[in-house]
Order: sequence, then C-alpha cells, then structure tokens
Amino acid sequence: MMTASQAKDIAPPHPDEAPPLLSVRNLYKQFPVRGSLFSRQKLQVHAVEDVSFEVRRGHVVGLVGESGSGKTTTGRAVLRLVEPTSGEIVFDGVDLMTLPKAALRPYRRRMQIIFQDPFASLNPRMSVEALVAEGLRVHRLASGEAKRARVVELLEQVGLGADHLGKYPHEFSGGQRQRIGIARALAVDPSLIVADEPVSALDVSVQAQVVNLLKDLRESLDLTMLFIAHDLGVVEYLCDEVVVMYLGRVMEVATTKQLYANPVHPYTQALLSAAPVPDPDARRDRVILKGETPSPIHPPSGCVFRTRCPISTPECASVVPQLESVAPGHLKACIRR
Repeated sequence: MMTASQAKDIAPPHPDEAPPLLSVRNLYKQFPVRGSLFSRQKLQVHAVEDVSFEVRRGHVVGLVGESGSGKTTTGRAVLRLVEPTSGEIVFDGVDLMTLPKAALRPYRRRMQIIFQDPFASLNPRMSVEALVAEGLRVHRLASGEAKRARVVELLEQVGLGADHLGKYPHEFSGGQRQRIGIARALAVDPSLIVADEPVSALDVSVQAQVVNLLKDLRESLDLTMLFIAHDLGVVEYLCDEVVVMYLGRVMEVATTKQLYANPVHPYTQALLSAAPVPDPDARRDRVILKGETPSPIHPPSGCVFRTRCPISTPECASVVPQLESVAPGHLKACIRR
C-alpha cells in the first residue's frame, strides 16, 4: 500500500496550485465468481489492486494498458457505477466512498462519462434532443425554450446542428453518435469527464476527428478528463499525464513527455515498442512479451508482471513492488533499479 510520501510524488503540485480535483488512493475492486460445478471454493476476480493516481483541474490523465488491465473498472469505480471494494475516491475534497448512494446525486451531475460504444449508450427510442437534454431535465437545469437553445448550442459545439434535433440514433454514423454522446456528457457542465475508450469502436478515419474534437473542447472549455485508452498515439496527443496499468495494478505514472521520452518500467517499454511510429524512417527496438496475460482470478505472486517480464528475477515472485519516485512526478513499480 502506498505511503503518504509516495502519494505526494504522483503529481507534486506547484506551491500556488490548488489541490487535485480527483485523488484516488489504494483503490481495490474484486468481483466474486463461482468456482467449478463440483467445487465450493469462493473465487474472486482481482480487477483493481491498490491503484492510486491524481487528476488536476484542467488536465487530461490517460489510463492505459492492455485489455484486462482494469482501466475501465477503475474509471467506473471512480464514478461509483461499480462499487469499489475499498479505497479512497476524493473528489473536490470529499471522499465519495464515505457517502451513501442517495447523497451522490449532486456529484453525479459533476462527474460524467463518455462510453466506448456510442450506439449501445444511446436509447434508440429517444430523439437527439431528448438524449442531449436528459441531464438538463433530470437535474432541473433548464426547461422549455431555454432547454432547447442549450441543446442546439451543445450540438453545434460537437459539430452537429439544430437540423439533427428530431432524428434518432440509428440515423447517424458511429462518429456522429459519439458526438451526440459527448454533447450529452457536456450538457450539465461537469467538472470531470471519464472518457472510456471513446474512439476505439470507431473507424480509423473517424477516430482522428473525434480525438481532435475532444482536444478542441478541452482547450475551449478547460475540461478535466480521465481518458481511458489502449492507443498510445492518442494518449500522447491528448493527455498531460499517463497512468500505466497491468492486471489491475499501476506499473508506471509520469507526465506524457517523461513517459514517451524515458519509459522506465519494462511493461511500458513493451507497450511503446509496439506503438506505430509516424516517421516512416524511424525504427523502434521491439520488445516481445512472452506468454499470455495471467488470469485475474489467480494473479501471480509478487509482481503481477513477472511471468512476462524480460528482466524478472526470483525475488520478483515474493515482493510486491510499490510505486517509487524515479524523478519528480515520475514513478515506477519495479524492484529492479
């Protein structure tokens, strides 16, 4: 478990800087699963294990890792869309873990989500106007002509317009549907947006358009985002800081510049070595990870990455590495120096 001094190294604030908007400390989430037909053994999926990070106001923090790394569960646990097993989720000075569900309503408005699948997240029986205005209606922020005017404004912000108000989700392309989802998330003027792989379900040609839209909105509206992704090119383009996860645990935390210039964890190095390079003449030494990702039901002892790590030692099987400072704002979880 991270100590207070280690936690301060995650995002050391400037002396005049306000506290982070979101501070996640020692977050755990286990899901119970049934054993085999003839076994009474109680098993658990270790989806999130001792995860800590911060999101400062006006910043975009990328949460990256392979499928099964726990990044989506972490994002949903932050919003309490799934109930964490333990830990702290401090949002604007309030630990959301101490609040009953009934007391979360004001925070639901201030913390919104953009889902991965834009079609599944939109009710096919609701018009675009009703979908985008849903938060305004639920939180009683506007009604009548004021509500419609706000919806039109939001649609124009995301590259659509008033002529789309009466249409339904099936009448749009995937990229347009994701724009509607973004408009819906922005409707209630949230303080934090969790973007759960918002472009991974889109065609490559459309992905760039949506990422550029998010970057423009981030700059014009001073958005704060937790951006969940596996595309390291998108993360480099959009994010200020990066949290790298593997099998439910944090492997490395750094600013984007630090991470891409000097990745220090062997897992981060492997991820970056597999990322496409925009320069056709540039080459990267590919790091090939051996074996398959272990089951989160039976994670390896010690360092969870050790079974695939190219520099693992016998000691890695018995020691759970803690996040340690490599440089200001740059941490890694590895016992190797």
